[in-house]
Amino acid sequence: MSDRIKVLVVDDSALMRKLIPAILARDAAIEVVGTAMDGAFALKKIQELHPDVVTLDLEMPRMDGMETLRLIMKSAPVPVILFSTHSKEGAYSTFKALALGAVDFVAKPADAAVGHLDAIADQLIEKIKVAKRASGHRLPLAVVSESPVGLKKKPGLAVPPKRIIAIGISTGGPNALQFMLSQLPADFPSSILIVQHMPEGFTEMFAKRLDECSALDVHEARSGDLLLAGRVLLCPGNRHMMVRRMPRGDMVVLNDSAPVNGHRPSVDVLFHSVAQEFGLTGVGVLMTGMGEDGAAGLGAIKSAGGMTIAQSEESCVVSGMPRAAIAKGYANRIVPLDGLATYLSSQYGPEKTNSEKKEKDKLEKAETTSVSHRN
Repeated sequence: MSDRIKVLVVDDSALMRKLIPAILARDAAIEVVGTAMDGAFALKKIQELHPDVVTLDLEMPRMDGMETLRLIMKSAPVPVILFSTHSKEGAYSTFKALALGAVDFVAKPADAAVGHLDAIADQLIEKIKVAKRASGHRLPLAVVSESPVGLKKKPGLAVPPKRIIAIGISTGGPNALQFMLSQLPADFPSSILIVQHMPEGFTEMFAKRLDECSALDVHEARSGDLLLAGRVLLCPGNRHMMVRRMPRGDMVVLNDSAPVNGHRPSVDVLFHSVAQEFGLTGVGVLMTGMGEDGAAGLGAIKSAGGMTIAQSEESCVVSGMPRAAIAKGYANRIVPLDGLATYLSSQYGPEKTNSEKKEKDKLEKAETTSVSHRN
């Protein structure tokens, strides 16, 4: 029996149904077992061919990619890699599809229609391999509703944050971030900075998607954005994000320096910056993702006296990034995805937590005094 990864290619373009198998044939570990021109044919071929991974175009006639994905997840769950366009509509649809259970996506090059796919060949091959390894490990817990939660943010004064929380994340990140941020309260007093490995052109829409799912203020970061309580800043694709302490306030600075660990944005760039600028008040969180980006930076935050947290391996779609940090002893805490929001809220959340503790201390003292008097 072959150990090759069996792939079904679903795309309404006859050219794509030729080109995608051709670039996948470059890797001996992958075998394209079939193609389908739309979702209806795809569902039949999944039943017939039992592929390990499906590549799915979202824009198709008759049955589009979104409806196809819904039916795949309902009737024959299999890892799905999305093919997405760079348009705003394409980006937004991609994040809705990821929330339905797709593992990851690859952005189609602007000249894909004329047969230029070489730019994404290695990326597609790599993501198919990751999807195969992730099969059976995606957590329903991380998949939130595709409809915005409709939470209202509380207007208030721009105030300095209680803590600076830097998050590094990659494969599996969109679902995990939507799940976690949706659980943080509107009065969360810390500032959150996120580096998500994602191509240019998608992060603006992803920030809007996160904003719809969260009670916090989420937007794509711009140089000079202040770090404020309750604000979440997402690093733009193809840029690095750093932090600086300035006279007018702590802020984000973006730059276009060379990729680090093969990535721009790089988690390590943000983490090292947080360690240098904030030391004891910095918090690093390394979540699901492939590779080792962020591990060294998490170590820098720990060395500077800050708190470091890694998502537990069993709750990751791909555990490479947190595992690398855990193996090196850089994580102070290891927390599952479903416990991250609770942990962050308890440690760096609203001040009411401290008031509740004080009230509890008063009650305990009163009980102690009462017992003493009775004795």
